[in-house]
Amino acid sequence: MTHLSKRDLLIGAGALGLGSLVGCKAQSDGPSSPAKRTLTSLTTNATPITVVERKARIAKAQALMQERGIGALILEAGSSLVYFTGIRWWRSERFTGAVLLADGDFAIITPFFEEPSIRESLTFGDDVRTWHEDQSPFKLVVDYLRENNALDKPIAVEETVRNFISTGLKGENASIDLVSGQPITRGCRMYKSPAEIALMQSANDVTMAAYRHIYQKVEAGMTRHDISKMMSDATRALGASVQFSMCLVGPSSSFPHGSDIEYEVKEGEVILMDCGASVHDYESDISRTWVMGEINTQQRKVWNTVKRGQEIALETATLGTPAGRVDDVVRAYYTAEGFGPDYAAPGLTHRLGHGIGMDGHESVNFVKGETTPLAPGMCFSNEPGIYLPGKFGVRLEDCLYMSENGPVLFSPLSKSIDDPFGV
Repeated sequence: MTHLSKRDLLIGAGALGLGSLVGCKAQSDGPSSPAKRTLTSLTTNATPITVVERKARIAKAQALMQERGIGALILEAGSSLVYFTGIRWWRSERFTGAVLLADGDFAIITPFFEEPSIRESLTFGDDVRTWHEDQSPFKLVVDYLRENNALDKPIAVEETVRNFISTGLKGENASIDLVSGQPITRGCRMYKSPAEIALMQSANDVTMAAYRHIYQKVEAGMTRHDISKMMSDATRALGASVQFSMCLVGPSSSFPHGSDIEYEVKEGEVILMDCGASVHDYESDISRTWVMGEINTQQRKVWNTVKRGQEIALETATLGTPAGRVDDVVRAYYTAEGFGPDYAAPGLTHRLGHGIGMDGHESVNFVKGETTPLAPGMCFSNEPGIYLPGKFGVRLEDCLYMSENGPVLFSPLSKSIDDPFGV
């Protein structure tokens, strides 16, 4: 990192030095797994989000609704339901969700036969309203809104809520004014608390430790599946859940999310890994690229160019800077080095980075045109890549959060193509 000033860049305390994701689901780590025998959990002391914090989140959402004259926020099963209520549920054709009033309490709507399971997962609140299979859950929602005098205001719908739910609400009350809930959910979830950042740090610590564990074990003749399984086994042994363990070998690394063509590790070929873990709902996302054996001149040049792009991103990501400018500055450097231009190949064909937290991809992004200013609590991936179609690709990815003093890394930047993990 000879180009990178450490003046305003910090390594986070405790740091250890989706689509067609290839090999993202490895087999379960068995009792005799080498990883379980040699690794111990790093997450024993990780503290889940408390009820006090969840209540504060609801209060913030209510304040945002009141500022905008919104009557309530509709959530369905998913990360936002967990974020505000702690209830973990799956999405199906049967609606389970929550209605958060702008001025009042919240209610959970769920099928009658699911009520006992929902109540098991409740940590606060007790208003659970149920519907039978021959009834409409959306009538319950509309009735609840009417009871609480919320129907005379717009009703916000969380941005990932599926269309059949919005359609069902309209079917029960054609005059209901449904608006996007994104300003509410983004206004809460985009700014991470110290407790959230601590959990993300734990997840990143696990992913880095897992990488370091498997790095020396990768051998010629292995497939992407062999390597992904080692990574997933190590992640579980270190105390986290596996989100994805993608390994791209040789020419498949020139596709950011891989290809279905099978390649075995060979001397002189690129290995690109993109892996993530979860600790109490909060995620990591780290990519590393190296070469098996002898490194050629082109591989080294591209790797060093990508590395410099990561450094430039960190130098640019200052408080108040529009998020899109981080992408612009790095992309301009790559263009000057002969890649691109813009999003063209060979070059950086995807955005520079994405928001991250409970979901691997959250708002906002380091992407052209994004005007949201960087502010304390925001978390991003910093993942410039350069891809040479049919040859190889290089991606280096580390996540960061914005502190009161600027960007703080969750994981240390890759040292060099010769020593990608600092081992």
